[in-house]
Amino acid sequence: MSVPQTLDEFESIAMQHMNDLYRSARRTLGSQTEAEDVVQETYLQAWKSFHRFEPGTNIRAWLFKIMFHVINHHRRKTYRLVTLKEEEEFMFEQMTYEPPVSPELRDEDILAALDRVPQNFRAVILLADVQEFSYREVAEALGIPIGTVMSRLNRGRQMLRAHLAGFAPGTKIQAAFAA
Repeated sequence: MSVPQTLDEFESIAMQHMNDLYRSARRTLGSQTEAEDVVQETYLQAWKSFHRFEPGTNIRAWLFKIMFHVINHHRRKTYRLVTLKEEEEFMFEQMTYEPPVSPELRDEDILAALDRVPQNFRAVILLADVQEFSYREVAEALGIPIGTVMSRLNRGRQMLRAHLAGFAPGTKIQAAFAA
């Protein structure tokens, strides 16, 4: 990828990532309107911060970092941050059963299950598994340590698997629980 030298070039390179940013914002926030606002604010901030863009770096990762900064700022202003209670965290850490995922899953089922995963875990899943960023890039985008990224990714995947287990009718494990 070439390094943008002018604002016009920056715009042409940055705009190609708008759909990825929107999809991730939509999944993270759960609202089309909020996602549109966040992406618009992301591009505004990227435009204003163009002089700080480091040539030779991943512009896509840079835009995602800005977007998650905007999301966190938006969340602090309008929402009370929801965190897991200590008992719930202990429960998730102790979970060992991982139900199978049905090959008949539809995209809608997966997206619905992803929406049920708490936002801080969902953001890590989206960046690491969907957008395929490295742990380091995810950590930088979200402003959290790499260890936290790995922990949230592991626990987020566990929660996602648990939510998807309901979509696995007819499996031997489902039958064992029904008996």
